[in-house]
Formats: sequence, structure tokens, C-alpha cells
Amino acid sequence: MKNTPNENRELQTIGPSKDFESIKKIDENGVEYWTARELMQVLGYSLWQNFESVIKKAQQSCVNSRQFPQDHFIDINKLTQVGHGIVRKFDDYKLDRFACYLIAQNGDSSKPAIALAQTYFAIQTRKQEILDNLSETEKRIMKRQEVSDKNKLLFSTAKLAGVSNFGLFNDAGYKGLYTMSLKDVENKKGITKGELLDRAGGEELAQYTVIQCGSLSYLIQCA
Repeated sequence: MKNTPNENRELQTIGPSKDFESIKKIDENGVEYWTARELMQVLGYSLWQNFESVIKKAQQSCVNSRQFPQDHFIDINKLTQVGHGIVRKFDDYKLDRFACYLIAQNGDSSKPAIALAQTYFAIQTRKQEILDNLSETEKRIMKRQEVSDKNKLLFSTAKLAGVSNFGLFNDAGYKGLYTMSLKDVENKKGITKGELLDRAGGEELAQYTVIQCGSLSYLIQCA
């Protein structure tokens, strides 16, 4: 069943959760992840022991859904010096979006933050259902808008990191995808300046997004 423009607009207005998305990180492979210690605070937990019990329940839910917990909950324990030469081990996890979803579902729903997180993931699921019903052209248009939004974030982050030659910086992204400069790609495709992303297919845009995420991760480390 086709969704009305009003329904799509409503979903875009409600989500995503600002706090949840703000603590998202991107690894060296351009893959998004969250750390359990940061997620704990967003979900309203103050004690690690209490939050870890929720993680254990989420891992069991992962097993029940015939998934391997180690694919979604990755141990990243840290050794931290707490003073006077004393080193303490801090347990932590690298979580993917599915792991965060399971944690929210297994959290204490009396906590407002957990209730909001559960609502957020319900909305995200509905958005995915809508996306699955879109035509390939509609999906490409959405992906093009995502690339445009990420480009704005990428250039503002680059400026904070001290990048001054934005022409070379921008060209490096195209070389990463096409192994040639933007001008050479435009010549090869027979298109005019500024048309490349508008004419790119969905797969090209998806690959470009991965490169954007990798660049963002590097710049954040340098900033």
C-alpha cells in the first residue's frame, strides 16, 4: 500500500532521536556503532552493574532471534589509570544498531528515556517498511538527499579540522570512489559540471556515503 506524503513527513518529524544519533560513532571502515557506556547515560542508567544486566538480557534476546551476540555486542574492555599508579579495568561494548534496539526493548520501560527509545525504534522500523515500498527512483532521490546532507556536515567538520583547500579535499572523495578526479569522471560520463551526483545511481550514491562516513571519522579524530 502506497504511503501518503503527509505520513512520510510525520515520520521524518518525529525521529530520529537527537541524543541517540549524537553519540553514534563511525569506525575506520565507515560502519556506525555506539559504546555501551555512552548509551547507558542516554537511556537514563547511572550504575554500570544495572545497565550490564540489561545488556545480558539483550544478548539472550539476540540468541533467541537466532543471531550471534558477538556479531552485535563486541567487548572493548579498557584499562584506565585512576590515580597513584592504580590501573582499573572498565567493561564496555561496541554496539551496532540492532544491539541498541535489543537493549532498549529489554530496558526498564518505567524510565522515560527507555520509553522514548522504544518509541524511536518503533518509528525507525515503520520508516524502513515505508522505504521498502518505495520505487527505485524514490529510493535514489532519498539517497541523493542523504549525500547532500552529509556533504554539508563533512565540509563543516573539515573546516573545524583545519582543511583550507576544499577543492582538493572534495576531489579526494571522488578519487576514492572512481579512482579519478571529479573532472575526469565528468568527462568520461559526458556530463556537465555539478551533475555527477544528480545522475548517479543508487549503488553509486550508497558507496559515496560510505566514503563520506570514513572521511568524517578521520576528521573527527583530527579536530
